[in-house]
Amino acid sequence: MAAANIGRRDFLKGAAAATGLVILPSGVLAGENAPSNKLNIALIGCDGRARAHYGVLKGENVVALCDVDEEHIAHAAKTFPNAKHYVDWRKCLEQKDLDAVVCCTLDHTHAFIANWAMNRGLHVYCEKPLANTVEEARVVRDTYLKNRGKIATQVGTQRHQYPNFERVRELIRDGAIGELQDARAWGNRQLRKDGYLPGKGKPPKNLHYDLWLGPAQHHPYNPGYFDGRPGANCLNWNMYWDFGTGQVGDMGSHTMDIIWNAIDAGRPETAEAKGEKYDPEVTPVELQMTWRHPANDWRGPINVMWYQGGMMPNSPRKYVNLNRIGHGAMFKGTKGFIVCDFNSRLVIPWGPDADMTYFEPRKEEEVAEPMGHFQREWIDACKGDLKTSCDFDYAGLMIEQMMLGLVAYRAGEKIEYNGETGRTNNAKANSLLAKEYRKGWTLSG
Repeated sequence: MAAANIGRRDFLKGAAAATGLVILPSGVLAGENAPSNKLNIALIGCDGRARAHYGVLKGENVVALCDVDEEHIAHAAKTFPNAKHYVDWRKCLEQKDLDAVVCCTLDHTHAFIANWAMNRGLHVYCEKPLANTVEEARVVRDTYLKNRGKIATQVGTQRHQYPNFERVRELIRDGAIGELQDARAWGNRQLRKDGYLPGKGKPPKNLHYDLWLGPAQHHPYNPGYFDGRPGANCLNWNMYWDFGTGQVGDMGSHTMDIIWNAIDAGRPETAEAKGEKYDPEVTPVELQMTWRHPANDWRGPINVMWYQGGMMPNSPRKYVNLNRIGHGAMFKGTKGFIVCDFNSRLVIPWGPDADMTYFEPRKEEEVAEPMGHFQREWIDACKGDLKTSCDFDYAGLMIEQMMLGLVAYRAGEKIEYNGETGRTNNAKANSLLAKEYRKGWTLSG
């Protein structure tokens, strides 16, 4: 009978329509505390940032663990003993009972796993950066938009949960510094690398090195890519072009989020960059990137800037030392500045008429409510209204901007960008919008 082929989700949805019951995305009866009201989750990438998810995931059904290092799987299995084990995420995503995926893998696989998972109708939480190229950012965002009414997504810029993000946004929208003119973010981290590491030794038996490389071009094994404590291991490989995008994708994803949350921007019209001499193997340490964003319904056109590796914006006042803020942002308006980091902010009036009498603080009841636990917001969205603070629409546009800045840096000149077509006015820049993957790997599987 044809009915015998009805899948788990379709059957439950049909039952809901017949009986009037509410069915959650995980295919279980509604009820916040019901034992069956849990998501079936695959944790892909079990170490490093993944450990920060263990606590919240204990409240769900982790039914699959996947990692290219079998020792990482063994560690996670102590917390999630009932999960199936995989070393290849492509096979993991074929497990039939999955509802959602938490991706904590290497940067150069994020867009692949996110896109494949969404193509299978799965909710996705993906650690930052969401993409390593302009094309990856656009593909992942487009796939999400096609599935927006069915899945919940979140990018792991977890500092977004800090109340200061909304306080900064409210100050700007309410006119504390007048009309917004530009916004600048920076990071002071400096990780210098000489180039890809030479081949040295053989991978340990627990490490599936070819799967670690994944879609990246082949580079011989070297244990130097894997040194470092859990959670910081990425600092050993994300400065290399084939594995990451350096500080632009790493802390840039976090710090630019302060600005992105406040300015309501889409795609930029132009991008330009300057910094140290381009190295075809290693991403830059010293770098400044600038994008021009068109006006929207509450502000005029603005420049957005990113600084790293010692390059810094000028301070609005001599007594404010921006270099003491390791990762921060500054907004310039017609009547002053806001200088901030993730947790604090400083309003600096500027000019003879910047007496603050024009500014009226919000009433307590008008201040945005705290968003609460960042990962929990995604879990709740999967079971509810599918809405999150850093979904693949919001975060996809932000990382597309950051990757476009790297394109301008590599092209060596200012570029104009058509956000509709995803192309620039520069042939060399257009050749850098995407990258070539190893044979057998596809972004849209």
